[in-house]
Amino acid sequence: MKFIIAYLIVGFLFATTTNAAKPRKYERYGQLKSFYACNYQIGQLVSFCRSPRNTTCLCSSENALATYAGCFAYDKRNKTEVVDYLVEYCEERGNVTIEKDWYEKSYQNFLEKAKTAQEIPNFNKTIPINVPFKLDEAQMQLYQEGYNHFMGNYDDSLYYGVGALGYWLLIMLFGAIFHWSKFLFPGLTKKLTFKPINLWREYVSMPATFRKKKAEEFRFLKIFDSLIPTRFESIVIFFYYVYTIVTHAINMEALDSDPVFYSKYKAQIRYCADRTGITATIVMPLVFLYAGRNNFLQWLTGWQYQTFVAYHRHTARVMFYLVVIHAVLFTVALADYYSTDVKETYLIWGIIATIAGGIILVQAMLFFRRRWYEIFLFIHIVLAALWVAGAWIHVEELGYIWFVYPTVAVWCFDRAVRIGRLIVFGFPKAQVTLMANETLKVVIPKPRHWKSVPGGHAFIHFIRPTCFWQNHPFTFVESPDGKSILVYCKVKGGITHSLYRYLSNNPGQTASIRVGVEGPYGEPTPARYADTAVFVAGGNGIPGIYSEVTDMASRMPKETKTVIKLYWIIREYKSLEWFRDELMELANTNIETTVYVTKPELCCSSTDDGSDDAGSKKEYVAHEIKAEGDESSQGPESIRSRLCHVTFKEGRPCIKDMVETNLHESNGSVAFVSCGHPAMVDELRYFCSKNVDNSEKKRVDFYEQVQVWT
Repeated sequence: MKFIIAYLIVGFLFATTTNAAKPRKYERYGQLKSFYACNYQIGQLVSFCRSPRNTTCLCSSENALATYAGCFAYDKRNKTEVVDYLVEYCEERGNVTIEKDWYEKSYQNFLEKAKTAQEIPNFNKTIPINVPFKLDEAQMQLYQEGYNHFMGNYDDSLYYGVGALGYWLLIMLFGAIFHWSKFLFPGLTKKLTFKPINLWREYVSMPATFRKKKAEEFRFLKIFDSLIPTRFESIVIFFYYVYTIVTHAINMEALDSDPVFYSKYKAQIRYCADRTGITATIVMPLVFLYAGRNNFLQWLTGWQYQTFVAYHRHTARVMFYLVVIHAVLFTVALADYYSTDVKETYLIWGIIATIAGGIILVQAMLFFRRRWYEIFLFIHIVLAALWVAGAWIHVEELGYIWFVYPTVAVWCFDRAVRIGRLIVFGFPKAQVTLMANETLKVVIPKPRHWKSVPGGHAFIHFIRPTCFWQNHPFTFVESPDGKSILVYCKVKGGITHSLYRYLSNNPGQTASIRVGVEGPYGEPTPARYADTAVFVAGGNGIPGIYSEVTDMASRMPKETKTVIKLYWIIREYKSLEWFRDELMELANTNIETTVYVTKPELCCSSTDDGSDDAGSKKEYVAHEIKAEGDESSQGPESIRSRLCHVTFKEGRPCIKDMVETNLHESNGSVAFVSCGHPAMVDELRYFCSKNVDNSEKKRVDFYEQVQVWT
């Protein structure tokens, strides 16, 4: 449904522009500033036609062409580019064809017949004359300087906009080098533990911006919740803001007696208005690229979707702020003509786009996304389509439509690939079962050609009348026979709660439901290259962790020295019921598995549906369960007896001790991979960063699988 609305609005654009006039091409002014200076000055000071805007008449007048030739000749401005441009200008604007060698003939005409205003009897600039006009040299210099500033600002705006794209290109290249070096040169990477590298990783690339919170939201005044990126991401975003501010504060000098805008103040208002609008248009494709799921930059850099969503938010905010400044300054600049000009189609759509952007800025707050995600997403897509439509129509006649085309292409490509992924997978019937009254187990038959990604995730559509348009990301596990994928969804609110109620009333608490699968997305982490790989999962974060750790173990030779550990932190023993089969499979691997049960006092059959609080700041020292057990623990004992290859511990794990112990026990580098409760993931990140610069000179890496962007 959301796809259809987006395509309808974008399709409307194509329908409304197909029969319209050909979009104006983009011009880089350069030497053409001389042409526009002469063109404006001639239009202001003399008339050759009854209507000053009649380009056809102007281009057909020998006297007008001679005047242009004389103006071009001043200060040797008669460059080939300038002379040839008049031919193009007359053909496009006046539908008049001029010979390419017009200049020599017209300039000779100027030398023989041109007269100044004083030499023409009863001269009036509004009355057409029938001789070439000789412009005052001092005024020509003034107009040239005015247009050097005016048109030069257009060129500068292009350079600064492209510079913003270049800034992000450098960041992406930086990320790609660091990412691929871990795969291409793993041995070298493990040896990079000297002081400068460790300081960079400890204080910049690995930690959260402020202490621990990264995956967990930061709360402020209840409604101003926000997700704060990593410190490196925050630095990247900060310098993007700095770059934007600096490039919109420099190189906007204007003449005190500006001949184009009649005052320095008005000229600077116009320059800033133009620059903000141009740079906002240039960066727009990047905003949409960062928001897409099928973003090639994710593959290039290895960064997660949530990283690009963070970049999307801030590039979008910068773009919107620039558009607001653009709109306000043009309103000031057009003050005397605003009531008339505002009726123009391009201005109306510019206003529509700006209003849509403002609403997006408010409704995209985390407070609204968390509570009414489907409503947020629907409105977000509709408003984004209105933004693109407004931008398209607004800039089409201004020469900047060529920067909107890539935006539409990026958006349509992402949507087309998403639909293609759904079609390729098909829409099989999945077996959905309520397990332990807390988790939905979804068994989805998969096509033979569909390759699962260890540690990856997919977006699942449950095709039911009340929710078929919704899709949510879930990590998954491939079945041992490779014929299906298993998804474990924790019962929360929204669609999972709806399915929970539906299954609760079904025999055996199970049902066959048709699903759509969009994916897989993501990729395995470089943890496989570490000497010790530690995988830490909390609650329903286990599927992605399990798929990656088992894939890693299956690829290791039997005599490998690599140590692979799996920690799973659950609230109560009943959680083992829905993942028991997968845990049984670990018996035939070299994975050292430990399960922490944080609330062992809860009965296995408890219907308590509280959320998993693994990773809470409050820590208890875990103690190993003795094999003997008492009568009150027969439920857990029965489970443990079938999982004798798994070590069980009760209580919350001390994340600090977990990191330090594994670091000390490792014979080399250590990599931690985590997915689970945001607080737990953040705590693990925090202590990994604190141990980067360790006395044993061992490399410590941290990777998170948790995807938090709503």
